[in-house]
Amino acid sequence: MTTMSIKTFLNVASVLPGDTSVLLRGPHGIGKSQVVRQVAKGFGLAVTDRRLSQMTEGDMVGLPSTDGEVTRFNPPDWFKAACDKPVCLFLDEINRATPEVMQAAFQIVLDRELNGWRLHAGTRVFAAVNASAAYTVNEMDPALLDRFWTIDLTPTVEDWVSWARDGHVHDTVVDFIASNEKWLDAPKDAEPGKVSPSRRSWERLSKALVTAGVADNHNEALFYPMCLGYVGTEATIAFHSFAKTIDNQVTGEEVLKDYSKVKKKVAKLGQEKQNILIEKVADFVTKNVKSIDDKQGPNLRDFMKDLPGELRISAWSKLTAGGVENLELAKSVHKWCVESVLDVFGVSADAAVKALSTTGGAKTKAKK
Repeated sequence: MTTMSIKTFLNVASVLPGDTSVLLRGPHGIGKSQVVRQVAKGFGLAVTDRRLSQMTEGDMVGLPSTDGEVTRFNPPDWFKAACDKPVCLFLDEINRATPEVMQAAFQIVLDRELNGWRLHAGTRVFAAVNASAAYTVNEMDPALLDRFWTIDLTPTVEDWVSWARDGHVHDTVVDFIASNEKWLDAPKDAEPGKVSPSRRSWERLSKALVTAGVADNHNEALFYPMCLGYVGTEATIAFHSFAKTIDNQVTGEEVLKDYSKVKKKVAKLGQEKQNILIEKVADFVTKNVKSIDDKQGPNLRDFMKDLPGELRISAWSKLTAGGVENLELAKSVHKWCVESVLDVFGVSADAAVKALSTTGGAKTKAKK
């Protein structure tokens, strides 16, 4: 299998030639359509999404018209729009289509045209299939498959968590998955027809809980039964149990605003949940803070000092991930946190400064 994570896929897809059609394979619910939308956003293109499993031949090729002498096909509106201006044309469920619809898709993928109507040079073509013996699908013609840049999408848990934290999924759901990775996807031995969790179902559950106004109230009568219909019994039990401990959770904003108020909670979290808290702190800082000020600095410093050594290094790495692109933030993090990081290696800040001074002096003498 030509497996690839979402992060790698996004990097590669963004530099593929514009006339290269891309095929994503993978089980349902892993976010194939979301990934296509991410790529399209990077290109500045709107997405035209067509489910080929729901289309007839006429929906694809359009209807004929005549001027009295010759007959021509008038393309459907969505295809003409992709010819008139650049869009991201997403042909979903291509292996569930009828043979006639697949043949029309073949011409789009192969020739970038259909019945004489040619796609705009800036239009990009993506397709997706559910590839598994568990699905009732049609075999794809090897000649059609050969025309794609094909990849088996295998998104990591980190891929999903990173995407979910970017405002797509409620924090409680994201925190649960980050500390209980096995519940992100359906178990391999899941019974056919049984409700099981998937990346898509967690997103939908999050939206439903927020819409119902119960996402932050696990004791609300609607919370448990609402979860059942989206992720199944076992995942619901685990998620509901996790949500009951939400009072012990800490936000990144709380750490920066007044660490003394949450210090005891942080100590009780344990390393696994402290690692999740580091993600929250880094996420809050990188999105909301240009430079750690004199009010936030002591809070961040004290938080870092209370972390185990290996987690201090992790926190430092995440807080300064912006590098030169966010130099002021990196410098302010260094100001308040460098001492606790050096302490992990048994080096004092004074000793580090002396070492740098000595090295600098040696270089100056050598130049002379």
